[in-house]
Amino acid sequence: MTPRRALVLLIVGSAVAHAVSARFLGLGNDEAYHYLYATHPALSYYDHPPFMAWVERAGLALTGLTETTWAPRLGFIGLFAGSTILLYRLTERAYGSRAAFLAALGLNLTGYYGLAAATFVLPDGPLLFFWLLTVDRLTVALENPDSRRLGPWIAVGLAWGCALLSKYHAIFLPMGVGLYLLLDRGQWRWFFRAGPSLAVGVGILVFSPVVFWNATHGWASFLFQGGRAVGGVSPRPDLLAIAIAAQAGYLFPWIWAPLVLFLFRGLGRWPTAASFERLWLCLAVVPWTAFLLVAAFRPVLPHWGLIGLVTLFPFLGRFWEQRFLARPERTTRLLAASGAVSLLLLGLAVGEYRLGWLQRGPDHWGPLDERTDPTLDLYGWDQVALRIRNLGLLDQPESFVFTRYWYQSAQVARALGGRSPVLCYNPDDPRGFAFWSNPNDWIGKDGILVTVGEPDGQARHYGRFFASVERVADFWVEREGKPVRRIGLYRCSHQRIAYPFVRDLSTRLAARPGDPAVR
Repeated sequence: MTPRRALVLLIVGSAVAHAVSARFLGLGNDEAYHYLYATHPALSYYDHPPFMAWVERAGLALTGLTETTWAPRLGFIGLFAGSTILLYRLTERAYGSRAAFLAALGLNLTGYYGLAAATFVLPDGPLLFFWLLTVDRLTVALENPDSRRLGPWIAVGLAWGCALLSKYHAIFLPMGVGLYLLLDRGQWRWFFRAGPSLAVGVGILVFSPVVFWNATHGWASFLFQGGRAVGGVSPRPDLLAIAIAAQAGYLFPWIWAPLVLFLFRGLGRWPTAASFERLWLCLAVVPWTAFLLVAAFRPVLPHWGLIGLVTLFPFLGRFWEQRFLARPERTTRLLAASGAVSLLLLGLAVGEYRLGWLQRGPDHWGPLDERTDPTLDLYGWDQVALRIRNLGLLDQPESFVFTRYWYQSAQVARALGGRSPVLCYNPDDPRGFAFWSNPNDWIGKDGILVTVGEPDGQARHYGRFFASVERVADFWVEREGKPVRRIGLYRCSHQRIAYPFVRDLSTRLAARPGDPAVR
């Protein structure tokens, strides 16, 4: 079988696996929140730029199925197929078709990109695609140092601008290119040519709607995301070690370790490396090192620095090709085992979400409980919405629903399907809910408070904002007859004063990525 035919089979098989998980897994907390982007069209959003919302809306528009879990995910599955093709093309140009297929296979066998970003409504899916597209166009634009053609640089700028519209991490691309031009003497002349400057200008123009949104909203998104990189002044080796271990887990250690080895080995062999290899190394080292430096002082999320390692997959493809030529049977078995691990994890996730077969309970043993089961966040919100409707709590025309946490409000809003306004009443971190309505709009109206876990403390907190607070239901969300989440419902009558959304961000920026309210 030719590598190109194998690539087609890989893309089809991967898309089928992702479609199955998209169909049978409920929306995660981030996904439910990001779904609200699609229902609140804007030039940008508090957490992220808008490209993710555009991909969502494309899937919803193509299918017309707003109530399903797979429709908003459809575009992300397609983008990952495109990312696979881009990585194949990038690697084939350098090392040939067999190495290209193995590099594409490696990307599909990763945990975070191959299982999560390839399916779920996350900004990393569009970022991955446009990051690879930018690198691909950069490689072409830099091929001939004597060329003064501007067309390839316009393509670079368009791809980079779309990467910026996907996630702010794309700012590391010009940093990596600048480092490459500084270190590679044969490329210095690009500093004095119009091409790179044109690419930057085009990218900024594409990104300008996000700049405009921030300028008209107190620079909220830039301050929020920039503040997440600000830590203490005392080094924390323990946090750095945790970040490295978590990063390896997200990519899977058998893929992460060789990529990091290729990075250090490539930097050590800089004088003998090809020009395009030096470019890839610079594009990798800047974001990866930057987030490790942040991790040395404060907690970070594992996937933040992974995008840099993506440019090293061509090295992995070449390495696997060499291993295959030397030991074909053993290499095939190892790759098959890696694929089996991915499919097994996917199957376990779907099975646990639907059946809770690993859940610990009073009458059976299981390794997971309500604190360690990652599928519980996705489960049971339809039961909450059904109970709200059956109790007639939404019969009052001007009533609204609210919770204390943005991710719970997002899940309730998604489950209710737009049948009622849903707010987040949290003075420290309401996220985008602080921009989707005016606090004064709800004075005089009745609210339905939804609590998760022990509810009494929250009811007392909100009591001073309403004329009365009355508990109307206290029940358990069940999965296959097993209780998994306690829900409280309260009728909060006649809101007396506006709830104080915090818009100046001064308290929000103190949050840490390890907190459950930070994603």
